[in-house]
Amino acid sequence: MNYTTLISASQLQAQLGHPDWVIVDCRFSLADSDAGRNAYQFGHIPTARYADLNKDLSSAITDQTGRHPLPDFRVLAKALGAWGISNYSQVVVYDDAAGAFAGRLWWLLRAMGHRNVAVLDGGITYWRQQGLAITTVLPQVKPCVFRPYLDTSTWLDARAVENGLATAKLCLIDARTPERYRGEQEPIDPVAGHIPGALNRPFQWNLAQDGRFLPADVLRGQFAALLGKLAPEAVAHNCGSGVTACHNLLAMEVAGLLGSKLYAGSWSEWIRDGNRGVARG
Repeated sequence: MNYTTLISASQLQAQLGHPDWVIVDCRFSLADSDAGRNAYQFGHIPTARYADLNKDLSSAITDQTGRHPLPDFRVLAKALGAWGISNYSQVVVYDDAAGAFAGRLWWLLRAMGHRNVAVLDGGITYWRQQGLAITTVLPQVKPCVFRPYLDTSTWLDARAVENGLATAKLCLIDARTPERYRGEQEPIDPVAGHIPGALNRPFQWNLAQDGRFLPADVLRGQFAALLGKLAPEAVAHNCGSGVTACHNLLAMEVAGLLGSKLYAGSWSEWIRDGNRGVARG
């Protein structure tokens, strides 16, 4: 069986040690960029490799980009091969933030043509709560070759977002908290507010109290109420820098609403150009 959206703790536990499975730890903190790697070294799921949001899953920031520009996909492909991920691997990604960071690697792999990648539902937090194995032993990795088959239609740039909103052909969903969306709080970016026309669905709304995703039928009903008659293909997701937006995209996939896209640059890229509109409230 292949896993392409979510995998449960028990399902992953049953496959630990499988030669065709690769687990990747994506823990990260925007407040402390070393926190995720430190946490990995103090204890991770057996055989897990570590992927750093800044160093591995993003490229360097420029004057025109947001805070986490898409990586150079050729460089990322080499990193995937160094982690032992081939085009035939079943990949499982996790973090300690209910998928907020792991979703980034899930989406990147899908954009590179790799469908067999799933987010660990509940992450390492739920894994620990179930009393499952944690280790400090670094995995023995057999490098291989990963060949990307990049699908550039899976994300939009700022111009495409502007055009889509202007012609009413695009529904943009902002994954940030309501306070940041409304412009009442902005702890990270220099400008507060949201892209004019964007709707707000904080990614936390995808989760139950235990940090796992809501059932697919519940998610489907919630997104259907938000989208009305719009097709999933007319939807794009944004956030502060294109990371947690992947959580909403994943939730739509879990719900069976396939084909939405990512505005990869998101708010932190949008505000680089003072001619682009800003909405508040």
